[in-house]
Amino acid sequence: MDRKTFLKHLGWAAVAPLALTACTPSRSTPASTSAPDTLGVHTLPEDFPPLDKSEEEWRRLLTKSEYQILFEAGTEPRRSSPLLDETRTGTYICAACRLPLFSSKTKYESGTGWPSFWAPLDGQVDTKKDTKLGYTRTEYHCARCGGHQGHIFEDGPDPTGLRYCNNGLALSFVPADASLPDLRT
Repeated sequence: MDRKTFLKHLGWAAVAPLALTACTPSRSTPASTSAPDTLGVHTLPEDFPPLDKSEEEWRRLLTKSEYQILFEAGTEPRRSSPLLDETRTGTYICAACRLPLFSSKTKYESGTGWPSFWAPLDGQVDTKKDTKLGYTRTEYHCARCGGHQGHIFEDGPDPTGLRYCNNGLALSFVPADASLPDLRT
């Protein structure tokens, strides 16, 4: 075998695993994978009763933009969130009720322009089907107050292969060296 043929075969050998991965069927239950705890960052509250506030109460507590995203399922402009550049260790909490939702250890740069995570904290988010764009997506929201956080996509990194694409305004960040704030009541 000459050098040119050898290099051509070597190139195909390098590309074959990528081609096989692209042909792998997608996961059928994206919302079932979560991080079991805060991965050593903060201690989760043991019990968090559902929180049902009136529209007027939420509007008093949140900015107009936060309310629009959290309770009207809006989306902030791409690349507008300061949380995109947040690299410290800590916990991301719901901007409405302060329930811990994600560990910084599951955050990654997806290139989408929104904060992205490969898993939420165990039991902290709920999901529902969203067909507003004419096709089915999986929306996720805070398990306590129901605030819209974002959507789940099956193009994330290992170990879950999922991307929880979050609105930055729907979250607040608490560094590891600070205490989690009390849950809003």
